[in-house]
Amino acid sequence: MRQLILDTETTGLNAKTGDRLLEIGCVELVNRRLTGNNLHFYINPERDSDPGALAVHGLTTEFLSDKPKFADIAEELREYCRDAEIIIHNAAFDLGFLDMEFGRLGWPPFMQHCSGLIDTLMRAREMFPGRRNSLDALCERLGVNNAHRTLHGALLDAELLADVYLAMTRGQESLVIDTSDGDDGEAGANREKISLRQFDLPVIAAATDEIALHDDVLNGIDKGMKGTCVWRKEPPPPESDVASAA
Repeated sequence: MRQLILDTETTGLNAKTGDRLLEIGCVELVNRRLTGNNLHFYINPERDSDPGALAVHGLTTEFLSDKPKFADIAEELREYCRDAEIIIHNAAFDLGFLDMEFGRLGWPPFMQHCSGLIDTLMRAREMFPGRRNSLDALCERLGVNNAHRTLHGALLDAELLADVYLAMTRGQESLVIDTSDGDDGEAGANREKISLRQFDLPVIAAATDEIALHDDVLNGIDKGMKGTCVWRKEPPPPESDVASAA
Protein backbone atom coordinates (compact mmCIF):
# COMPACT_ATOMS: atom_id res chain seq x y z
CA MET A 1 0.00 0.00 0.00
CA ARG A 2 1.29 3.45 -0.92
CA GLN A 3 0.58 6.19 1.61
CA LEU A 4 1.65 9.83 1.63
CA ILE A 5 1.94 11.90 4.79
CA LEU A 6 1.19 15.47 3.75
CA ASP A 7 1.56 18.83 5.47
CA THR A 8 1.32 22.43 4.34
CA GLU A 9 2.24 25.91 5.51
CA THR A 10 0.08 28.89 4.55
CA THR A 11 -0.05 32.68 4.64
CA GLY A 12 -2.91 32.58 7.15
CA LEU A 13 -5.81 30.56 8.44
CA ASN A 14 -8.56 31.02 5.86
CA ALA A 15 -8.35 29.93 2.23
CA LYS A 16 -11.76 31.45 1.55
CA THR A 17 -10.55 34.98 2.33
CA GLY A 18 -7.47 34.88 0.11
CA ASP A 19 -4.81 33.09 2.13
CA ARG A 20 -2.55 30.86 0.02
CA LEU A 21 -0.27 27.86 0.26
CA LEU A 22 3.44 28.63 0.54
CA GLU A 23 4.97 25.23 1.39
CA ILE A 24 4.00 21.59 0.79
CA GLY A 25 5.80 18.55 2.17
CA CYS A 26 5.00 14.89 1.43
CA VAL A 27 6.63 11.77 2.89
CA GLU A 28 6.09 8.42 1.17
CA LEU A 29 5.31 5.16 2.96
CA VAL A 30 5.05 1.88 1.06
CA ASN A 31 3.82 -1.06 3.14
CA ARG A 32 4.54 1.02 6.26
CA ARG A 33 8.17 1.62 5.31
CA LEU A 34 9.68 5.04 4.66
CA THR A 35 11.02 5.06 1.10
CA GLY A 36 12.84 8.40 0.99
CA ASN A 37 10.85 9.26 -2.15
CA ASN A 38 9.55 12.50 -0.66
CA LEU A 39 8.27 15.68 -2.28
CA HIS A 40 8.84 19.24 -1.08
CA PHE A 41 7.97 22.63 -2.53
CA TYR A 42 8.36 26.22 -1.41
CA ILE A 43 5.73 28.27 -3.25
CA ASN A 44 5.44 31.97 -4.03
CA PRO A 45 1.98 32.78 -2.61
CA GLU A 46 1.85 36.15 -4.37
CA ARG A 47 0.97 37.87 -1.10
CA ASP A 48 2.41 38.53 2.35
CA SER A 49 1.87 36.20 5.28
CA ASP A 50 -0.17 37.35 8.25
CA PRO A 51 2.08 38.24 11.21
CA GLY A 52 0.75 35.30 13.22
CA ALA A 53 1.41 32.81 10.43
CA LEU A 54 4.87 34.26 9.78
CA ALA A 55 5.76 33.73 13.43
CA VAL A 56 4.83 30.05 13.03
CA HIS A 57 6.68 29.16 9.80
CA GLY A 58 9.27 31.95 9.43
CA LEU A 59 9.03 32.01 5.61
CA THR A 60 9.32 35.65 4.56
CA THR A 61 7.95 37.27 1.42
CA GLU A 62 11.54 37.98 0.35
CA PHE A 63 12.55 34.32 0.70
CA LEU A 64 9.52 33.14 -1.29
CA SER A 65 9.70 35.81 -4.01
CA ASP A 66 11.78 33.68 -6.42
CA LYS A 67 9.98 30.40 -5.74
CA PRO A 68 7.56 28.82 -8.26
CA LYS A 69 3.88 29.66 -8.12
CA PHE A 70 1.39 26.92 -7.33
CA ALA A 71 0.36 26.56 -10.98
CA ASP A 72 3.99 25.74 -11.81
CA ILE A 73 4.18 22.78 -9.42
CA ALA A 74 0.55 21.62 -9.48
CA GLU A 75 0.91 18.87 -12.10
CA GLU A 76 3.94 17.32 -10.37
CA LEU A 77 2.08 17.36 -7.06
CA ARG A 78 -1.05 15.82 -8.58
CA GLU A 79 0.86 13.00 -10.30
CA TYR A 80 2.91 12.26 -7.18
CA CYS A 81 -0.24 11.97 -5.06
CA ARG A 82 -2.39 10.18 -7.63
CA ASP A 83 -4.11 7.03 -6.26
CA ALA A 84 -2.23 7.18 -2.94
CA GLU A 85 -3.84 7.13 0.49
CA ILE A 86 -3.26 10.54 2.08
CA ILE A 87 -2.48 10.99 5.78
CA ILE A 88 -2.93 14.49 7.25
CA HIS A 89 -3.17 15.90 10.77
CA ASN A 90 -6.32 18.07 10.87
CA ALA A 91 -7.15 17.29 7.26
CA ALA A 92 -9.91 19.88 6.88
CA PHE A 93 -7.37 22.71 7.12
CA ASP A 94 -4.87 21.43 4.53
CA LEU A 95 -7.56 20.15 2.16
CA GLY A 96 -9.31 23.51 2.27
CA PHE A 97 -6.19 25.15 0.84
CA LEU A 98 -5.42 22.37 -1.64
CA ASP A 99 -9.00 22.40 -2.93
CA MET A 100 -8.85 26.16 -3.29
CA GLU A 101 -5.60 25.99 -5.29
CA PHE A 102 -6.90 23.14 -7.44
CA GLY A 103 -10.11 25.09 -8.03
CA ARG A 104 -8.11 28.07 -9.30
CA LEU A 105 -6.79 25.73 -12.02
CA GLY A 106 -10.24 24.39 -12.85
CA TRP A 107 -9.42 20.98 -11.36
CA PRO A 108 -11.63 18.74 -9.19
CA PRO A 109 -10.97 18.76 -5.42
CA PHE A 110 -7.63 17.30 -4.33
CA MET A 111 -8.96 14.05 -2.83
CA GLN A 112 -10.65 13.09 -6.10
CA HIS A 113 -7.16 12.32 -7.39
CA CYS A 114 -6.27 10.11 -4.40
CA SER A 115 -7.50 6.76 -3.09
CA GLY A 116 -8.40 7.60 0.50
CA LEU A 117 -7.80 9.80 3.53
CA ILE A 118 -6.66 9.25 7.11
CA ASP A 119 -6.96 12.18 9.52
CA THR A 120 -4.55 11.51 12.38
CA LEU A 121 -6.18 14.20 14.52
CA MET A 122 -9.49 12.32 14.39
CA ARG A 123 -7.69 9.06 15.13
CA ALA A 124 -5.84 10.61 18.06
CA ARG A 125 -9.07 11.98 19.54
CA GLU A 126 -10.51 8.46 19.45
CA MET A 127 -7.39 6.96 21.04
CA PHE A 128 -6.79 9.72 23.60
CA PRO A 129 -10.16 11.36 24.36
CA GLY A 130 -9.97 14.55 26.39
CA ARG A 131 -6.21 14.90 25.84
CA ARG A 132 -4.21 17.43 23.84
CA ASN A 133 -3.65 15.90 20.41
CA SER A 134 -1.49 18.44 18.62
CA LEU A 135 1.50 17.08 16.71
CA ASP A 136 3.86 18.18 19.50
CA ALA A 137 1.66 16.54 22.16
CA LEU A 138 1.53 13.28 20.20
CA CYS A 139 5.30 13.31 19.69
CA GLU A 140 5.79 13.58 23.45
CA ARG A 141 3.13 10.98 24.23
CA LEU A 142 4.42 8.42 21.72
CA GLY A 143 8.13 8.97 22.23
CA VAL A 144 8.85 10.67 18.89
CA ASN A 145 11.83 13.04 19.12
CA ASN A 146 10.87 16.54 17.93
CA ALA A 147 13.64 18.47 19.69
CA HIS A 148 14.80 19.89 16.34
CA ARG A 149 11.40 21.46 15.64
CA THR A 150 11.70 25.15 16.48
CA LEU A 151 9.56 26.52 13.63
CA HIS A 152 6.85 24.71 11.70
CA GLY A 153 7.95 23.37 8.31
CA ALA A 154 5.84 21.28 5.95
CA LEU A 155 8.43 18.58 5.23
CA LEU A 156 9.71 18.41 8.81
CA ASP A 157 6.16 18.17 10.16
CA ALA A 158 5.30 15.48 7.59
CA GLU A 159 8.36 13.48 8.70
CA LEU A 160 7.32 13.79 12.35
CA LEU A 161 3.73 12.86 11.51
CA ALA A 162 4.98 9.76 9.68
CA ASP A 163 6.70 8.61 12.88
CA VAL A 164 3.61 9.48 14.93
CA TYR A 165 1.29 7.60 12.56
CA LEU A 166 3.50 4.50 12.62
CA ALA A 167 3.58 4.63 16.42
CA MET A 168 -0.20 5.10 16.64
CA THR A 169 -0.86 2.14 14.36
CA ARG A 170 1.91 -0.18 15.50
CA GLY A 171 0.65 -3.75 15.69
CA GLN A 172 -1.89 -3.31 12.88
CA GLU A 173 0.36 -4.83 10.20
CA SER A 174 -1.14 -7.93 8.65
CA LEU A 175 0.89 -11.13 8.81
CA VAL A 176 -1.22 -12.66 6.04
CA ILE A 177 0.44 -12.86 2.65
CA ASP A 178 -1.69 -11.34 -0.10
CA THR A 179 -2.39 -14.09 -2.64
CA SER A 180 -5.14 -12.24 -4.50
CA ASP A 181 -4.19 -13.04 -8.10
CA GLY A 182 -7.67 -13.74 -9.40
CA ASP A 183 -7.48 -17.41 -8.38
CA ASP A 184 -10.19 -17.65 -5.77
CA GLY A 185 -13.57 -19.28 -5.32
CA GLU A 186 -13.64 -23.04 -5.96
CA ALA A 187 -10.08 -23.14 -7.26
CA GLY A 188 -8.83 -21.42 -4.13
CA ALA A 189 -10.83 -23.75 -1.90
CA ASN A 190 -9.24 -26.78 -3.58
CA ARG A 191 -5.70 -25.50 -3.25
CA GLU A 192 -3.49 -27.96 -1.36
CA LYS A 193 -2.91 -27.01 2.27
CA ILE A 194 0.66 -27.40 3.50
CA SER A 195 1.33 -27.88 7.21
CA LEU A 196 4.28 -25.90 8.54
CA ARG A 197 4.86 -28.62 11.15
CA GLN A 198 6.74 -30.70 8.57
CA PHE A 199 9.45 -28.05 8.40
CA ASP A 200 12.21 -27.45 10.94
CA LEU A 201 11.49 -23.78 11.62
CA PRO A 202 14.04 -22.05 13.86
CA VAL A 203 12.84 -19.82 16.69
CA ILE A 204 15.01 -16.70 16.62
CA ALA A 205 15.01 -14.75 19.87
CA ALA A 206 15.24 -10.96 19.85
CA ALA A 207 18.72 -9.52 20.33
CA THR A 208 19.52 -7.47 23.43
CA ASP A 209 19.50 -4.17 21.52
CA GLU A 210 16.17 -5.08 19.89
CA ILE A 211 14.64 -5.82 23.29
CA ALA A 212 15.96 -2.48 24.57
CA LEU A 213 14.40 -0.61 21.63
CA HIS A 214 11.12 -2.43 22.22
CA ASP A 215 11.20 -1.47 25.90
CA ASP A 216 11.83 2.17 24.93
CA VAL A 217 8.68 2.14 22.79
CA LEU A 218 6.63 0.61 25.62
CA ASN A 219 8.04 3.14 28.09
CA GLY A 220 6.93 5.97 25.78
CA ILE A 221 3.43 4.52 25.55
CA ASP A 222 3.31 4.02 29.32
CA LYS A 223 4.28 7.65 29.80
CA GLY A 224 1.57 8.85 27.43
CA MET A 225 -1.08 6.67 29.06
CA LYS A 226 0.13 7.41 32.58
CA GLY A 227 -0.26 3.71 33.21
CA THR A 228 0.79 0.34 31.86
CA CYS A 229 0.12 -0.57 28.23
CA VAL A 230 -1.55 -3.86 27.40
CA TRP A 231 1.57 -5.35 25.83
CA ARG A 232 3.26 -5.51 29.24
CA LYS A 233 0.27 -7.43 30.61
CA GLU A 234 0.28 -10.10 27.89
CA PRO A 235 1.27 -13.43 29.51
CA PRO A 236 4.07 -15.45 27.91
CA PRO A 237 2.95 -18.41 25.75
CA PRO A 238 2.87 -21.85 27.42
CA GLU A 239 5.96 -23.99 26.95
CA SER A 240 3.92 -26.51 24.94
CA ASP A 241 2.98 -23.81 22.41
CA VAL A 242 6.60 -22.76 21.97
CA ALA A 243 7.66 -26.38 21.53
CA SER A 244 4.97 -27.10 18.95
CA ALA A 245 5.86 -23.93 17.02
CA ALA A 246 9.45 -25.14 16.83
